[in-house]
Amino acid sequence: MDRDFDIVVAGGGLNGPALALALAQCGLSVAVVDSRPADSRAGDAFDGRAYALALASQRLLAALGLWRGLADQAQPILKVEATQGHPGEGAAPFGLHFDGAEIEEGRLGYMLEDRFLYRALLAAMRARVTHLPGLSVVGQEPGPGGIAVLLSDGRRLRARLLVGADGRQSGVAARAGIRRLGHDYGQIALVAAVDHELPHQGTAHQFFMPTGPLAILPLPGNRSSIVWSEEAVQARALIALPDDDFLAALRPRFGDFLGAIRLAGPRFSYPLNLTLAESYVAPRVALIGDAAHGVHPIAGQGLNLGLRDVAALAEVLVESRRRGEDIGTEPVLQRYEQWRRPDATALALGMDGVNALFSNGNPVLGAARALGMGLIDRLPALRRGFMRQAAGLRLDPMPRLLAGQPI
Repeated sequence: MDRDFDIVVAGGGLNGPALALALAQCGLSVAVVDSRPADSRAGDAFDGRAYALALASQRLLAALGLWRGLADQAQPILKVEATQGHPGEGAAPFGLHFDGAEIEEGRLGYMLEDRFLYRALLAAMRARVTHLPGLSVVGQEPGPGGIAVLLSDGRRLRARLLVGADGRQSGVAARAGIRRLGHDYGQIALVAAVDHELPHQGTAHQFFMPTGPLAILPLPGNRSSIVWSEEAVQARALIALPDDDFLAALRPRFGDFLGAIRLAGPRFSYPLNLTLAESYVAPRVALIGDAAHGVHPIAGQGLNLGLRDVAALAEVLVESRRRGEDIGTEPVLQRYEQWRRPDATALALGMDGVNALFSNGNPVLGAARALGMGLIDRLPALRRGFMRQAAGLRLDPMPRLLAGQPI
């Protein structure tokens, strides 16, 4: 049966439901087509997957009415320590030390597990949005008054706009003829959680090694999430190891500053690449999140970039609707692209450059890195600027949702 909506969102991960909620709260009709079963990530079991939420992202969740139910599960990030070195040798003497006490917000962000965030989005979506789990968008046909969307079960939906929130291999983008630029990093990210003997004090650590960075991110209690980027050949060998052997390989890289460690859940892995859509929009189509820009996980900015897209696109569409415009037309969609593409591209290329600068064993570059990190660490104004930028507090213009305000 055909159905009409203002917006159809392809992708039920995190960005798609967040956008759907923001739009539905402003009176637009939205359907989310989600390839996974509804309960695939809504269980109670801890699985180690978690996100670093910038302060702006936390404010967006508050504006959507979700944060009150999430705050008790979130771990504030109070400090960040960024250092470089070699496995088993400890950190070099110069590094970057960011302290949330130096900015008025008093913290740099939050860590939040995937299971809690997804569950909150799913529950809120059921009340306001048409959720179509276990289905995929397999076809799209834009026209003058809207876009026809074909689902994997043969149903057809009609909408003013189709939003691609379907990841780095976005079918929506491919069918719209949007090409992608980028390259493979030759690295694989190994993701897990560890329990440790000593408290982390709300401090996140980024340890840059020649073969890739290791992030140690605080979770509630004496537990941390790790994102270990390693050269692909070595990473595949690590993936194949039993848990005890994997932990033995991790220990010299992790260090002993948190005491004894042990794995606290399953392990995950995924290849790392940079992928940027040449355009964020096409006739009756807009892209958000990884469908628009897939970045290196350094600094954990992937989800935050996607939520910036959510905030900007929602504001553009709602304001256009209030003015009586057709929300799927080119002038409306160009406002979104012009707002988001410069920021997302700059951050993606910045993370690409940081990875290239640090993921090598060149001693000359190592000395230059140490000098640069030491210099930044001794300039409080510059250090505070980096902190506010990473927290998403320096966007200009700032989407209302990222400021914690309704659209």
